[in-house]
Amino acid sequence: MSSTFFIPAVNMMGAGSLEEAAVAIRNHGFRKALIVTDAGLASVGVPVQVAELLSQQGVESVVFDGAQPNPTVRNVEDGLALLHANVCDCVVSLGGGSPHDCAKGIALCASNGGHISEYEGLDKSAKPQLPLIAINTTAGTASEMTRFCIITDETRHVKMAIVDRNVTPILSVNDPALMVGMPKGLTAATGMDALTHAVEAYVSTAATPITDACAIKAIELIAANLRTAVHQGKDMAARESMAYAQFLAGMAFNNASLGYVHAMAHQLGGFYNLPHGVCNAVLLPHVEAFNASACESRLRDIAGALGVNILDLDAKTGAQAAIDAIRALSVDVGIPAGLAELGVKDEDVSTLATNALKDVCGLTNPRQASQAEIEGIFRAAF
Repeated sequence: MSSTFFIPAVNMMGAGSLEEAAVAIRNHGFRKALIVTDAGLASVGVPVQVAELLSQQGVESVVFDGAQPNPTVRNVEDGLALLHANVCDCVVSLGGGSPHDCAKGIALCASNGGHISEYEGLDKSAKPQLPLIAINTTAGTASEMTRFCIITDETRHVKMAIVDRNVTPILSVNDPALMVGMPKGLTAATGMDALTHAVEAYVSTAATPITDACAIKAIELIAANLRTAVHQGKDMAARESMAYAQFLAGMAFNNASLGYVHAMAHQLGGFYNLPHGVCNAVLLPHVEAFNASACESRLRDIAGALGVNILDLDAKTGAQAAIDAIRALSVDVGIPAGLAELGVKDEDVSTLATNALKDVCGLTNPRQASQAEIEGIFRAAF
């Protein structure tokens, strides 16, 4: 069976890559960029820093700092209006998954026209988005290098999954110097998001030897470095390792896709406006417990990557060891114990499950679930 591997053409990694990216943007011939970011980064001056670097290279810019933690249709429309008003010829996303996804929505509509909701689903666009350069400040979502774009439809209270090769950035940038200031909670949530990407890609029915290699290495790096990154945030070695880990996990799921963890987490985020990484972390062990009967040997591999001695463990015991190790990591980095702590209500579970089963991310899950089984997983996570 054939497979296709998607990744941006150029990916800059490591300390100093931000400055190199500014030169690359000039060399592409761009003259005016829309910088898409969020209010938090704007408040500490990071967009100004990027704008100054671009200015030094002869590239003008205008800043849109309206990307919300779960970017909405309105955010996309507002950013698009600013882009048109300033006749920008490229988009620079700055931040984590929220600014990147918002920027993808803006850039896609800028070149294809129409409403962002028209592109929900798989490869709905006709042509590439306006050129997008994605500068990452977190170590988790990998949105800076994927063909995934998640936008909240605030009218329907759902997250739209746009999976489209045309939203892939032309350049991704992961400079760990931009990640040192991440608070503990964000570091933990984004790190567990990366772990979820890697785990779901490894057990995916669309996995290949390439995605397997990326996923397992990502899990090894996360197991070795996430605790340090959370509790000793200025440790540059841990920050850089997490940057590589999330990128590897992105390479894995960008091509092997995702499963029920993300399908369910998207509903929680759209319905309650909850942090995506936290939802993933809470759901991950419960979904993998459901999946275990269909992928025990693969979960055993994951246990080994998480640092468990699996030499004398059979597949079933190894699978349980992986689930236990995931739970232990969540506890160590301060993830909430369950959905009840996040304010999720039992009376909403049926609606959440119905919408989760429609999510494109569930297509490669190793075990197919019924409506009642998805509801059961949600309730187990309370």
